[in-house]
Amino acid sequence: MPVTFQPDSLPRSRTRAGSCCGRHRATLIIAVSGDGVYNEVVNGIMDVDGSSAVSAVAAGGNANDHRRSTRRMPLVAAIVDGRARHLDLLRLTVKTGGALWSRYAHSYVGLGLTPLMAIGLNKDMKGTIMELISVMRTFNRLEPVEISTTAGERALFDSLVFANVARMAKYGRVTNSGRPDDGLFEVVSCPHRGRARIALMVLRAATVGLGKQPRISHYEFVTTKATPLQIDGEVMQVDANSQVIIDCVFHALTTVG
Repeated sequence: MPVTFQPDSLPRSRTRAGSCCGRHRATLIIAVSGDGVYNEVVNGIMDVDGSSAVSAVAAGGNANDHRRSTRRMPLVAAIVDGRARHLDLLRLTVKTGGALWSRYAHSYVGLGLTPLMAIGLNKDMKGTIMELISVMRTFNRLEPVEISTTAGERALFDSLVFANVARMAKYGRVTNSGRPDDGLFEVVSCPHRGRARIALMVLRAATVGLGKQPRISHYEFVTTKATPLQIDGEVMQVDANSQVIIDCVFHALTTVG
C-alpha cells in the first residue's frame, strides 16, 4: 500500500515527485509472518533495481527474531509517524564450480547447530516444553562443520553464526554489542569441543547472553562437504567445495517499526 514518509528517511534513489506537505509516497510492504517469509519479502525488494518499496514485519511466526531485535515501536504507530529507517543486510554469495548465486539475510546466516535445530523444530510440535525437548534431541544428531579458511587451514565448528541481530531462536541472545545498522555483523562461533561445550553455550545464550562478539563486515570460507545453512529461519544446502562469502550491505533495507 502507498504510504507517505519523511523525505529524509528515504534514500535519494527512493524519493520521487508527488509529495504532500513535504512528504514522499512509497510503497509499504508488510509481511505478517515469521523470519522466513519476511526473508522472501526482503529478497524480492532487493531483486528489483531501484525499488522504492519500504518493508515492515508484523510478527506472525514462531521465533520472530528480526522483530524482537529491531522493534522500536508498535507497527501502526510507526506507519503513522512516517519515519522510515535503514538497516543493514547480510549478503550470502555461494560459488560452486562455474555457478554463482546469492541471497540476502535480514538477521543471520548459521551453520552447524543452527540449521539442525531449525529442522528439528519444524518437525516437532510447537510450545515451550516441546521445543526444549526438540533442542535436546538435536544434540544427539550434532556433527561438527568443517570449513577451509582463506589461509587454507581446516577448522571444525559445532556452531558458526553470522548475526545482524541480537536475538536468535526465540530464547537466545547472541550478542550485546551489535546493531543492525552499523555496517558490521557479529561472528558467533563455537569451535568443536564436544557436546558439553555447545550445551553450555546454548544455556548462556538463553539466560545471561553470550556477551560481546567479534564484529566484521566480510567473511569467507570453502566448504569441505555438503553443508546445510540456515538463513533467517529457512534451511538450504550448499554443495561441497563451494566458496561461501558473507558481506554486510550497509543500510540496504528501508523499513519501519
